[in-house]
Amino acid sequence: MCAGKVISIRGHEADVFSAGYICPKGVALKDLHEDPDRLRTPLIKRDGVFVEASWDEAFAEIERRLPTLMAAHGKDSVAVMAGNPAAHKIGLLLYFPRLARALGTRNVFSASTLDQMPKQLSSGLLFGHWLSIPVPDITRCDYLLMLGANPLASNGSLWTVPDFKGKAKAMQARGGKLVVIDPRRTETAAMADAHHFIRPGGDAFLMLGMLHTLFDETLVKFGRLAGLVNGLHEVQAAVAPFTADAVAARCGMSAATIRQLARTLATTPRAAVYGRIGTCTQTYGTLASWLVDVLNIVTGHLDEAGGAMFPKAAAFAANTAGTSGTGKGVMTGRHHSRVSAAPEVMGELPVGCLAEEIETAGPGQVKAFISIATNPVLSSPNGERLARALDKLDFMVSMDIYVNETSRHADVILPGPSALEDMHYDVVFPQFSWRNHARYSEPIFDRAAGQPDEWESLVRLVAIVQGKGADRDAAQLDDEQFASDAQRLFGAQAPAVVQALGALKGLERLLDVALRSGPYGDGFGQRPDGLNLQKVKSASGAGGGMDLGELMPRMPEVLRTPSGKIELAPPLVMTDLLRATADLARPVPDMVIVGRRDVRSSNSWMHNLPLLAKGPIRCTALVHPLDAARLGLTNGSMARITRIATAHSAHSAHSANIQSIGAQVHITASMMPGVVSLPHGWGHNRPGARLQVAAERPGANLNDLLDDQLRDPLSGNAVLSGIAVRMSAVV
Repeated sequence: MCAGKVISIRGHEADVFSAGYICPKGVALKDLHEDPDRLRTPLIKRDGVFVEASWDEAFAEIERRLPTLMAAHGKDSVAVMAGNPAAHKIGLLLYFPRLARALGTRNVFSASTLDQMPKQLSSGLLFGHWLSIPVPDITRCDYLLMLGANPLASNGSLWTVPDFKGKAKAMQARGGKLVVIDPRRTETAAMADAHHFIRPGGDAFLMLGMLHTLFDETLVKFGRLAGLVNGLHEVQAAVAPFTADAVAARCGMSAATIRQLARTLATTPRAAVYGRIGTCTQTYGTLASWLVDVLNIVTGHLDEAGGAMFPKAAAFAANTAGTSGTGKGVMTGRHHSRVSAAPEVMGELPVGCLAEEIETAGPGQVKAFISIATNPVLSSPNGERLARALDKLDFMVSMDIYVNETSRHADVILPGPSALEDMHYDVVFPQFSWRNHARYSEPIFDRAAGQPDEWESLVRLVAIVQGKGADRDAAQLDDEQFASDAQRLFGAQAPAVVQALGALKGLERLLDVALRSGPYGDGFGQRPDGLNLQKVKSASGAGGGMDLGELMPRMPEVLRTPSGKIELAPPLVMTDLLRATADLARPVPDMVIVGRRDVRSSNSWMHNLPLLAKGPIRCTALVHPLDAARLGLTNGSMARITRIATAHSAHSAHSANIQSIGAQVHITASMMPGVVSLPHGWGHNRPGARLQVAAERPGANLNDLLDDQLRDPLSGNAVLSGIAVRMSAVV
């Protein structure tokens, strides 16, 4: 940095977690900070045109319109949604729930039902909490079986593992094996010891065949967890139809390979199964996510060194709070969506329900939408339908740094500061990390004059919703809320807690409370050697943060089920196995489409950054040479891709999104024959968006082909892969 400008960004070699590894998104923060398209001031739409406004004017406009609308139509008339960037922004993550609670609406959405809700649901059912997600202990693992995951591009997803390539190579150097199951020979598969193609949507069937083999060949073992597992006999009976021979055709793998995978997993002392986005974004997302953990459990690899282990985050991890080893567990379906009757999961409804809730008249119809760092017009299925629905709203607010394909529909846009103007502490990612740690980053730059932090904007929105007015001071409102929370959480000790926090305000106050009351914390003086914010800050400069050690066994302490045991046979999952049984003989389509992530373009908001956008065109349709020859496709040519109507979509009132998209062809043997791959998050050609770099290479939007009504019925997650399509050459 020089004279207020970023010269370069590089990794901190002393960092206790990353050891200096930095992904392209981190390097591109320079471009994001300097992006001329990034909003620096609020916008209000006047007569259909955005005009710049002051912050007071923007909040006054919200106060003028939103409370009146809620009074007329009820609390459920407002929908609210948080997007992917919120996971990287502590202010959004900690204060978004306050806004959702203040609104009191059932129409709460997030990006979770586009990529990860099946894993959160299966973890909750098995272990009692949505975020008790075991991850591979890669530094001690000798056999890692990976399904539908590409951590070489993602650095892990629900598994925070910077420099996966280096760690995997170290595993291989000591004799360990990496085996990848994927319909594409991904970057991760290319470095693996073995790669097996699988038919998209076949992951659950593969793992059921493996599980059947373990039972059939008496390879099931629990080790020290033997007394902590309920439901083994129910699972054994339920998987009886899924022999390796029965599932082979459904997953496109030989029965012999399926059996051998099971045997190797069971007989390797230190081994783990890991599944990610490919296992979640399919019709059996929850079933596949559950099976990943079941395989780890029944082979004795759960909660063991070198297996799948539970990280222990320093702050904000609910599975480190409360009574150890028992809890309330999780519930779903406490309410349902108004139109499709989709069950609530983790307090959220499926994103695929948002458009219909806006379109469908009647009590509870969504009339207003508050979008927090989201772009569902690109990232969710049938985005054109959602775009049309957003235009029917009475009012919309976006908190976003861009006028993008979704925020262009808003009446008010409230921009957040640059990431380099924010303090940073990872709230979510330490809960999935390969090693326990605590790190804090100071802001690099001061915020521009008048620019509030995102938590302050959310506090002001809460005040408007609660009728306290748009002009209340955010810091004062936050003080009032914190005093109430402290009394509720600490009771008679609240005054001592408040005194211990000194002059801390806002995010730093919440972070200090979380660290001090966390598993490594000082207990507000009760454990003098424990953590507090000041200690983490001091260690996070030249020292690179606080290393809290390798993953350690946490059973039964981590469990939050009412029984205090692992619930291996949740009724929801047992019922879904019946659906899978009936589906065993389903004919395989000639061609299906899957998405993909690229290390330089994992999310749509990254497409406007020159550093990441340069180089070869990445939004291409990958097809196998055999398919290319059969369909008359040539490398670099354009192809037309059309979704094939299914029995479901043929009866859907909104199947009009079945249409063709054009994409440039890239022929490669890395694809499984019969599968085409198109990346996620493109389609930057909507009018009204202000993304100059992205618009130069708009790309084709995979989600335009997908059905917003097609979901994993248990979790509500959108089905984004394994969809039957036709391809033809554009002449």
